[in-house]
Amino acid sequence: MRRGMNDRARLEGFLFLAAFALCIPAANWLIQHVGTFCVPNGPCLVPVAPALMAPSGVLMIGLALVLRDMVQRRLGLGWAVAAILAGAALSGLLAPPALVLASALAFLFSEAADLAVYTPLQKRGLVLAVAASSAVGLVVDSVLFLWLAFGSLDFLAGQVVGKAWMVLLALPFIHWLRRRDTRLGMA
Repeated sequence: MRRGMNDRARLEGFLFLAAFALCIPAANWLIQHVGTFCVPNGPCLVPVAPALMAPSGVLMIGLALVLRDMVQRRLGLGWAVAAILAGAALSGLLAPPALVLASALAFLFSEAADLAVYTPLQKRGLVLAVAASSAVGLVVDSVLFLWLAFGSLDFLAGQVVGKAWMVLLALPFIHWLRRRDTRLGMA
């Protein structure tokens, strides 16, 4: 029975890893192609709150922060660190030329900040750890990306709110997952 649960947890971990990896090209594609308004030589924007716009890639980056936590939970710290490094390289490879450095560095540092907060908090509670680590990661990502990519923090509020929406939308799933894990003895 225990082996079956470990196999299930590993399979889920690899599914989370695949979803995490897919967030990177999705964010880079969205920022260039999807929005209610696309800034000339800049990002495509979406509304994230009344009178608040953000580059559309924020939606996937908010989700990536949560998925990285799930990779660590299911596969361990080594896989999470490898995913961050691979994700930063992938982000740099897929970003438009003008955004390569900003995309790769923001991804690397935000995911590392997420890991640094999540790792000690995970023992206190999964939902708390995911919420707190994602909050830190999304601020780091937003500040670094905007400053490096555009030399401006004009869209900071929108970036933070857009990523926070994705984290908030994921928290009920995280809560359900934690309860299911406890019920199945996987926690």
